[in-house]
Order: sequence, then C-alpha cells, then structure tokens
Amino acid sequence: MRAEMTSFLKKSGSKAGSRNLDKPSTPEEEQAKVAELRAAIGPQTGRLEQFADDACLMRYLRARDWNLKNAEKMLKETLAWRESYKPEDIRWSDIAGESESGKVYRANFKGKKGHTVVVMHPGRQNTTNGHMQIKQLVYFLENAILNLPEGQEQMIWLIDYKGWTMKNTSPLSVVRETASILQNHYPERLHVAIMHNPPRLFEAVWKIVKPFLDPKTFRKVKFVYAKNAESQNILTDLFEDDAVKGIFDDSNEYNFEEYSKMMQEDDQKSVAHWKASGSIKTEAAVAQNGTVPEVGESKIEEAPAAAPLAPSPAAAPVAEVPREAPVAESPVAVAPVTEAEAPKAESPASESEAAAPTAEAPKSPVAEAPKALVAEALAADTQVPEAPKAEVPVVAPVVAPVS
Repeated sequence: MRAEMTSFLKKSGSKAGSRNLDKPSTPEEEQAKVAELRAAIGPQTGRLEQFADDACLMRYLRARDWNLKNAEKMLKETLAWRESYKPEDIRWSDIAGESESGKVYRANFKGKKGHTVVVMHPGRQNTTNGHMQIKQLVYFLENAILNLPEGQEQMIWLIDYKGWTMKNTSPLSVVRETASILQNHYPERLHVAIMHNPPRLFEAVWKIVKPFLDPKTFRKVKFVYAKNAESQNILTDLFEDDAVKGIFDDSNEYNFEEYSKMMQEDDQKSVAHWKASGSIKTEAAVAQNGTVPEVGESKIEEAPAAAPLAPSPAAAPVAEVPREAPVAESPVAVAPVTEAEAPKAESPASESEAAAPTAEAPKSPVAEAPKALVAEALAADTQVPEAPKAEVPVVAPVVAPVS
C-alpha cells in the first residue's frame, strides 16, 4: 500500500512539475502578458514598430512557453537583427541569380487552411555562396508572410529531394544559420516542413541537422514517401487533390521568366506594406536599386543633383596658369605650381587643403617674378577653394550605404 501511494505521489509530482505555470488560461491574461512584453522591450519606431504588433509579441511568447524573460530576450535579438540585416529591403533583383534553377520559390497555390507554401528543391543547388543562399531564404520567408491571408500566420515548407546528392548539400555553417534564423527570428511561422522522398543517404545529414533544431521545430518535420500510403495522408490533409503533383512529377514546373514578373509585383506590394512606417521610395528607385531607404535617408533622392560637383576640381582654372602666364618660360617658377596642383585632380580636397598652396605662395620662387604676373597667378589661385562645394562631403556618406 505504501509503495503504491509513493508511486502515485511521484507521478502526481511529475505532472505538477511539468505544468507550465506561465501559460495564461484566459484571453485577458494573454493580453496582459503581451502588455508586459511590450513594456519590457520599450517603445519602437518606424518599421520595427510596425513589425512588433500584438500578434508578433504573442508569437514570441508562445515560442518561449509564455516565459516573459525568455520571450523578451528572443524578441530583442530579433529587433536588433532586423535593424541590421533589414530583411524587408531585400528585392528579387538581389537574389534572382540564386533563383534561376528554381531551388527555392513560393508556390502559386496555398494549403487547405490558407498556408502559403515555400517549395525547395535541394537537388537544384546552383551556387556555393552561403551568404547569398541565406539571403534568398530570408527573402522567401518575408515573401511568404507577405502573401498570407488574413487570420493565417504560418507557412508550409515542401522539400522535394529528387536529384539530391551529397554534392548538393550546403555547408554546415549555412545549415546552422538557416535553423537559427527560422527558429529565432521567425518563431511560430512554420506550420509543417514536408521532407518528400529523401534518399537513405540523407539519414546521415539528418543526424547532423537534428541537434540544431528546437524541439518544437523538430516535431513539425514530417517525412513523406511516395510508396508509403500512410505518409501520403499527410499531403492529403494539407492540400487539395493534385495541388502538389506538378512539383513532384514535373521537372519543368518552374519558369524563371514568368516567376520573375510575379516577384517584381510582390516587391511593389512589399514597398506599399512598409511604406506606412516611413519607408518611402519611388518605383523607379526601387527598380534601379532594389532597396528601400530608412526614414532618415530621404536625402538620397537629391544625390543626383549634387553629382556634377565631382568633376569640378579637374576643371579648376589653375591648371592653365602655366600656359597663359609668361612665368611658364621659367622652369623654376613652373615647378612649384604644377606640383601644388597635381593632387587636386586626383581627390576632392577640402577648402583648407585647396587653400594650402596660397599660404605658401610668399616662399615660392614666383614671388621673384614681376608683380603683375604674381597678382595674376594669385588671382587664379583664389578660384580654387570655390570648386568643391560644401555639400559633397555630406552627400557621400548618405549615398554609400545604398551601394
């Protein structure tokens, strides 16, 4: 009897210990948690404010089992990452080269419950640049979210292993970063990841990947095999009849030119989506650069007006002094003038640098020339500081980040 009671108490204690005391039991308690998390991260501005809405905060709380401190840490790291990486600024033109083979793309159909579908064909890997591969993935994560219907927050990954070999496998560093970005910066965005017909060789890769996955993410990974009727039911539950058949059976289901047009239209949707938070840029600028400036970068549009100032140092009249003035006949007088002006044609000097030769003029042999010639040379020198405009140093750092 005592043994049975001890066993019962142990089981009861285990169940009580596994209960999540942080999880709210009513919608009102959930909203209270959201309010606490918002106060913890502090006020946000611009795109970060638009990103961190109540639904976003709710996802981060759910991802951390409603533990406020853990959710706060996670969300703050994401806000810092988005501020630095700027995923909403990535455009189709940035990753089109990665997408030529159709190794990753958003499907033109949705799941039964409105989930957007991101298709992946690892066997079509066409590049080796890990940085660009990650950038392409982030672009399609943002694109899939952009195309979610109202009331739906999650996407489906459909990964087809046709044609895959170990040669197509991404480096471990890319796999690790992919898992990190998905889990830490897009929590609760994945509904399920379908691994379709992975070869036995993939088991070795899977053993390496599993340790990087959060238990919640791991449970969302489903293996589906064409010859396994039970696993095929997973597809039946998620998609309408024959919706995914073309992806698995038709190697020409992806047309790069047509898909490019669709993505360029989506880029305009993205601009409109983030425009409300101050990301303003004309369609022509988006087509040219593929990026959207921050609110404080609106001066970029004025940069072309300042561009003509750049060649002005080369056009300075000082360079013609030796040809016009008789002093050019004297080798002694010409040498200092030519050496002083040479560096001005190569780099835009500040006003203080441009004026430097004038300060040294009394020490130059030119001072021994007739007063009329000296006056003429000095008159030409006085025009040099006017060539570089004050705006040039200001425009340079603003334009630099765009490139």
